[in-house]
Amino acid sequence: MDIKLYQVDAFATNVFEGNPAAVCPLDHWLDDHKLQKIAEENNLSETAFFVQTETNVELRWFTPEDEVDLCGHATLAAAHVLFTHLHFAQPSISFSTRSGILIVEKTAAGYSMDFPATIPSNIDAPSTLIDALGITPKAVYLAFDYVVILENQQQVSDLKPDFAKMAELDHRGVVVTAKDDEHDFVSRCFFPKLRVNEDPVTGSAHCELAPYWQRELNKDTMIAKQLSKRSGVVHCDITGERVVLSGHAVDFMQGTITL
Repeated sequence: MDIKLYQVDAFATNVFEGNPAAVCPLDHWLDDHKLQKIAEENNLSETAFFVQTETNVELRWFTPEDEVDLCGHATLAAAHVLFTHLHFAQPSISFSTRSGILIVEKTAAGYSMDFPATIPSNIDAPSTLIDALGITPKAVYLAFDYVVILENQQQVSDLKPDFAKMAELDHRGVVVTAKDDEHDFVSRCFFPKLRVNEDPVTGSAHCELAPYWQRELNKDTMIAKQLSKRSGVVHCDITGERVVLSGHAVDFMQGTITL
């Protein structure tokens, strides 16, 4: 069996920027074990698999460790493959996912993705989290990740987490963030439990970051930058209980998986 493979840099305007994702279009679903083994072999933060039906596109995301409920950059990459390489004819794509229906449109600004907003709740910081960070945060919130508020952009940039300690935490991962002068806010995202110590640009994290910063900045439209080594910019628009994330994507590689 041959499976087409696309590697796409998402939230990027040039290769070697943003967050790389593998995208595999399928005629039908393979068993979960095989999907997981492909994702492990690809060894990227996410591999997206999709199957087109008469009414929508079924989409799933796998890290090298496990299937996840939501992934922004791999959704953007999958939309890029459908629009650019598979000549998807409709103006928007309805992805059927574990997080519900996600709509992606191709726009002059790249691709816009309509995701559910997640409101973080303020919590007392677990001691393991403080030990893993090696710094005392301004505040800690919890959504599907720990959302850690730091004083400024420099603290976010300089952070050197203990990933072994961080992997002991429950929940998906840890997102650190701060207000910024050049952008509305900056962040870094760590998911050692998923074998992704630091993710380059994390769309799903902005579903919890954007609602927090909307309240703090009193703004519905924000520009965010993720301060990973590769870096990337995410445009965030809050509309009710939805977050629209926008960004570009570029091709890095095409190939064939032989099973």
